[in-house]
This record gives sequence, C-alpha cells and structure tokens, in this order.
Amino acid sequence: MNSFHIQIYATDRTFYEGPCESIIIPTNDGFYGIQANHTNSIHAIIPGQFTYRIPGEENQIAVVGSGMVKVENNQVLMLIESIERPEEIDVNRARRAADRAKEEILQKRSIREYTLAQAHLSRALNRLKVKKHQINL
Repeated sequence: MNSFHIQIYATDRTFYEGPCESIIIPTNDGFYGIQANHTNSIHAIIPGQFTYRIPGEENQIAVVGSGMVKVENNQVLMLIESIERPEEIDVNRARRAADRAKEEILQKRSIREYTLAQAHLSRALNRLKVKKHQINL
C-alpha cells in the first residue's frame, strides 16, 4: 500500500480527510517527511509551509500554524491552529500583517509582546511565500 489515511483538523474547520501518499511538515528540526507505513511517532508542527500529495494528484502546499501530528498504524492525525491553501491567502492582508508585526518588533515592548510579534511576522511571511509559489506555478 502506497498511501495512508490522514485527518487534518484546524481549530475552525476540517481541512482534509482521506488517502494521502506523503506529507512534509515544518518542525523545529527542519522539514519532516511522512509516507505510507511510517513508524509510529508524534511531532510538533511549527508555522510554515506544509506539502502533501493526494493519490493521483500533484504535490499541494498550504500554510500551517502551530500544532502536532501523530502517526499510528498507517493513519495520520494533524491538529493545527490554522491552515490555508494558496488561493485562500489575501496578499494585501498578509503584507499589512507583516508591516504591523515589524512595527511591533521595533517598539521594544515586553519579551512576551516581542515573541508574539515575531510569530505574527513569521506567519505573514510564510503566507506570502506560499502565495508567491502558487503564482509562479
């Protein structure tokens, strides 16, 4: 069997449930790939680009927020804060969010506010990167 069953849930919706050939998730240690019959494991997902392949289709990409993925008995469960396909990304909104986050970083507030601003900037830049990738296809 060259595929596995995957369930991808964001806080606001079910993104995808069904067969999948492979996924590549962003982690603190870099990108991590999962294919059929992968060893049982759990991994933290960081905000970034997520790649997945549905049988018979080309690789697809999305932007994910923080979360986790569990692999068990050729089934994968992803629980994430957010996920967006390139066509769902509003470039102008992402640019405004990046600009706001940059300004917040420069204001030298508390460590917590600084860290939050960095996370917002990272999310906005990842959204722009994935949208740019879609435009260049």
